[in-house]
Amino acid sequence: MERLKEHSRGINELLARYGVKFGIYKNGTFKEQLFPFDPIPRVIPADEWEYLEKGLAQRVDALNAFLRDIYGEKKIVKDGVVPEDFIFASSGYLPQCEGIMPPGGIYSHISGIDLVQGKDGNWYVLEDNLRVPSGASYPLIARELTRRASSSTFRENHVLDNRTYPQLLKSMMDYANVGGINVILTPGRFNSAYFEHSFLAERTGSVLAMNNDLFVENNICYYRDLNGNKQRVGAIYRRISDDYLDPMAFLPESLIGVPNLMAAYKAGNVAIINAPGNGVADDKGIYYFVPKMVKYYLNEEPILMNAPTYLPFYEEDRKYVLDNLEKLVIKDVAEAGGYGVVFGDKLNAQELENMRQLIINESRRFIAQEVIDFIDLPIIDEDGITEVERKADLRAFVLSGEKTVVWPSGLTRFSRNPDSFVVNSSQGGGFKDTWVLSR
Repeated sequence: MERLKEHSRGINELLARYGVKFGIYKNGTFKEQLFPFDPIPRVIPADEWEYLEKGLAQRVDALNAFLRDIYGEKKIVKDGVVPEDFIFASSGYLPQCEGIMPPGGIYSHISGIDLVQGKDGNWYVLEDNLRVPSGASYPLIARELTRRASSSTFRENHVLDNRTYPQLLKSMMDYANVGGINVILTPGRFNSAYFEHSFLAERTGSVLAMNNDLFVENNICYYRDLNGNKQRVGAIYRRISDDYLDPMAFLPESLIGVPNLMAAYKAGNVAIINAPGNGVADDKGIYYFVPKMVKYYLNEEPILMNAPTYLPFYEEDRKYVLDNLEKLVIKDVAEAGGYGVVFGDKLNAQELENMRQLIINESRRFIAQEVIDFIDLPIIDEDGITEVERKADLRAFVLSGEKTVVWPSGLTRFSRNPDSFVVNSSQGGGFKDTWVLSR
């Protein structure tokens, strides 16, 4: 472990050289920054991982069943389990996807589930990410560099090998593939996650393509190589959001989408990973209903818990939220990346009153949660020497193909601010490796 700490600065310099950065658009401007790595890993014992693995697979199976239902018969709405307001009013619901069944019936092929471990020892799911979850490449490349620095550390501590992710990803893409090559669709080299796009394409043997490399002809998608030859595309792992995916189906001003891609997808001639329209299932308002989905679709008790959550949409919950606003964290369901998160205890009297009025007037827009006092993990402070403790979460990656598999690793993100519970990289956080022990 000491050797890893000694190499911390050099590892971060290599990560910067490789372009391991994070970016987010906010208020019309693009912010890009380095994603600092901390050498002290999060360690998850084997028995604890077994529990998490079962709970994560169960949760993702229920979410996929929900998506099949919502774009199909909508039984969960008809049976009164989920109000229709939380479906059709969601910005993630896409009417263009109605009646489309993706190959294999899988909508969320790659799910990023964000969890925290409370000081009570329990794990809580904070968020489900089913659209274009990113971040798997960070612990992959970090492990590669730390293994070079001290290979004996991993043998001595019985750490499960995380190099399996590219093969898991390839197997899932092959399963979804309807006939043709696998493609990773990138917005281009100026995208802040381009490192991840190119890294995963190389490791999975997929073609890395931009939109102008792809075209649709007679409802079949093709890739045109540098020699002008065309090859049929069977599966596209797209790293472009729904809105920009196809200018003929979504935003007509998109310059990074593939015209008529949705027509090929609807005809069953190409798989899109993840499926368009998944946003309806990772809406923060829908999060409240995921434990109900587990019971409804799987007839099982949920293994993993949500954070205690209230929906102001319901009168009883709204009354509790308004009466206890100063003790809760309020989240705007339309925001992401740590934005739109407000801690009631940080607001003055006027700000609390303004928030109350917003909740009264726009109850569907917000959820409220109890503040979970989740554990702190040790990190090396910015002086490169001192160990301090900071809040940290875990993004687990679940891949759904022939079966649902949880990658034995994950992205542990931490806050560099000692007073902050927000760990998102877009808020200045860093990341560390996640060690899952084999015994």
